[in-house]
Amino acid sequence: MKKDTLLVHSGRHPEDNFGIVNPPVYHASTVTFPTVEEYQAKPKVPFEGVQYGRTGTPTTFAFEEAVTALYGGHKTVATSSGAAAISVTMSAFLKSGDHALVIDNVYAPTRTRVSDVLLARAGVDVTYFDPAKPIGELLRPETKVVFIETPGSVTFEMIDVAAVAAEAHAAGALVILDNTWGTALLFQPFEHGVDIVVEAATKYIGGHADIMLGLVTVQTPEHHFAVKSTANNMGNCPGPDDCYLGLRGLRTLSVRLERHQKNALQVAEWLRDRPEVDRVLYPALADDPGHDLWKRDFKGASGLFGLILKPCSKDAVAAMLDNMELFAMGASWGGYESLMIPTDPGKIRTASEWSPAGPCLRLHIGLEDPDDLIADLEKGLARLTSTA
Repeated sequence: MKKDTLLVHSGRHPEDNFGIVNPPVYHASTVTFPTVEEYQAKPKVPFEGVQYGRTGTPTTFAFEEAVTALYGGHKTVATSSGAAAISVTMSAFLKSGDHALVIDNVYAPTRTRVSDVLLARAGVDVTYFDPAKPIGELLRPETKVVFIETPGSVTFEMIDVAAVAAEAHAAGALVILDNTWGTALLFQPFEHGVDIVVEAATKYIGGHADIMLGLVTVQTPEHHFAVKSTANNMGNCPGPDDCYLGLRGLRTLSVRLERHQKNALQVAEWLRDRPEVDRVLYPALADDPGHDLWKRDFKGASGLFGLILKPCSKDAVAAMLDNMELFAMGASWGGYESLMIPTDPGKIRTASEWSPAGPCLRLHIGLEDPDDLIADLEKGLARLTSTA
């Protein structure tokens, strides 16, 4: 079945629920058994079936089943957030003495909380690599994981995922990719050599800025056991209501992403021609440096992109952002609403230089009428110019 059909039908079993279209929400911690034999029995496959609330309920399994179908993987493990998905996965495949390669333009919380804190405490050596260069010379015998994003967070640089995967696999390393920007609809990581996919379902899958939810999709039973057992040992599990809302969000993901892209392209093209803007960072634009890779590998673009302003003061940026009518300032994205925040990508990069002409902004283009968004931006840029 094609992706739009999978979105509607995956993870649904009305025949098991009195014909009800949506799977019910199971609020559960304790699960009881009628006999000692059943209580003490071990499942044929680890973590299979309903055992305890932490290991999952039918609501959890329905959501994981649907995501697995979209990615064409073996199984999916749902977690309490996107950050949890990354933390659990990195912990599952890295131990003291191991080495990990992490792309330099990675999402800031991944770097500051997972790589620089969690892995450092565990005795894992982390090296950041330039997204524009091959990784071959950085790989070591103890390199177990290469962690990437495409496009990279905030700066939206594209990388050749298949080329990176080939280098990593030649050295015996696993490739983990954060696919939150593209989702399974716009990019299929397994087709490009990726071993494990993580995604913050908080973003586009949820789609309504009201859940915290993460996903890890794997291709093998061994990888599933490693991720699921780590999540279980860490006590990490998603709430049943969030799994239900994530599953509901999947049903409309295709139509929402189509509108996000349409709106974002219109706004990005308008911003590209503004005198206050030095450059728009969006691989869907034909003049973007990563456009050819995006066009080759992706089936579309989401509504998240960045821009570099021409030189101006912090006060000018604040004057623009503080009084936006439709663009709110918020750390997340992927919901129906438009967001805009100031960013400083060069602040944390260590393996590659990021020296923009002026201040940087990150925009998430929501589902509003793009003409209204452009009118709001036009007023904001007027405030920026008058303050500069």
